[in-house]
Amino acid sequence: MPQPESTDTDLSSSSGWLHQLRLFLLALQFFTRLPIPRWVGFDAAWQRHAIRYFPAIGVPVALVSMGVYALAAQIWPQTAAVLLAVIAGILLTGAMHEDGMADTCDGLGAGGSGNERAQRSLAIMRDSHVGVFGILGVVLTLALKCAALIALPGPQVCAALLLAHPLSRLACLPLISALPYLRAEGKARALAAQITAPECWIGALTVLPLLLLSVWRGWLPWPGLLFGIVLAALSTWWMARLFVKRIGGYTGDCLGAVQQASEAMFYLGLAAAFRF
Repeated sequence: MPQPESTDTDLSSSSGWLHQLRLFLLALQFFTRLPIPRWVGFDAAWQRHAIRYFPAIGVPVALVSMGVYALAAQIWPQTAAVLLAVIAGILLTGAMHEDGMADTCDGLGAGGSGNERAQRSLAIMRDSHVGVFGILGVVLTLALKCAALIALPGPQVCAALLLAHPLSRLACLPLISALPYLRAEGKARALAAQITAPECWIGALTVLPLLLLSVWRGWLPWPGLLFGIVLAALSTWWMARLFVKRIGGYTGDCLGAVQQASEAMFYLGLAAAFRF
């Protein structure tokens, strides 16, 4: 159980750090299938603040994918190793983000105009059935990710995975901060309250050290890193504008779509650097 004096801003005391660890583990439980210790407990009030660690969840997902790739690359060709690494990430997250991509593509593919189209899109996104747009969206996104990773030299694949997973999750925080959440209920409802600027910075601090370390150690060429980040940012901006135009805000499915798209764009930017 949490200590009464522990607060979200009490980062200097042991109880404050323990609370931050609790928030991270709650986010880990929500966004992956990894088990968490029973001492973590649960309080609905903690869930909104746990979203600050959404980018950090990309690190354990990346580490598992990296491990699978490193082992598979010793046995099979690059294509098989990359596919196995991507599959490992999907299994670890329960295909949560891929499901969001599928529902978003189906919803945004709806016809009509104005409020009628928005309501129809939201209804389609809530439907558990997957349509043609959803299938195409997931298949093509996965194909882009795999093709871009396969194009990288073997040693750079692990570094790309390590950066892309937290970076693509960080791309979701601006949407949560700036756009209205459109569901009265749903799995993401507790996490969808407007987050503060300090919480966004906590999320960014997950990615920044990894990025600086990659540049310092020369794991990836800086032009590719820059191009990948620009492509990921542009895809997030474009999708945010599309969500506002088509449905007036975002849902949990939209966050999954942004994560998938920005991850794919980051890989494409890296792959482009090795073409010249």
